[in-house]
Amino acid sequence: MKKNKSKIYILIIMLISWLSLLFVGKENIKKYLPASIFMSSLVFAENILAEKIKWWTIPVKLVPNVNGILPFVLGSFLTGSIWILKLTYRNFYLYLIVNIVVDSLFTYPFYTLFRRLGVWRLIRLSQFQLSLLFFYKSLLMYAFQRYIVEPLRDRDNEKRPVTDIQ
Repeated sequence: MKKNKSKIYILIIMLISWLSLLFVGKENIKKYLPASIFMSSLVFAENILAEKIKWWTIPVKLVPNVNGILPFVLGSFLTGSIWILKLTYRNFYLYLIVNIVVDSLFTYPFYTLFRRLGVWRLIRLSQFQLSLLFFYKSLLMYAFQRYIVEPLRDRDNEKRPVTDIQ
């Protein structure tokens, strides 16, 4: 019964995450989705490695034989990354502060809740080490947006003809 409740909580988190994107705006989604997908892919790959080397485990799976992190990656992580970039991008210090706060909330109170619900638990990684891992990933996502996505968008915009009619 505990796993069924955990699955319901996970589905609710995913649904709320995706519904929140209605307030982000289409242009912001297009602008920040590449960096968010890049980081989500990295987090998914990281989780496969982390479970093999026993940093953590995610025993609750929404779908059998599908990695337990997938709902979090496709839900709160992907959408949260878009929101954080939308609200803080171009203000690096604000970006860092927001990431530290959000990561700390996830690492401490939310982790405690998820552990109690049986959703996931740390094994060979401390909560502080998990915080550092999140911090490094936030730096990587910002760099990806700044030095890869943005120059590609600028290059594409330069190639488009101006169609202003006066």
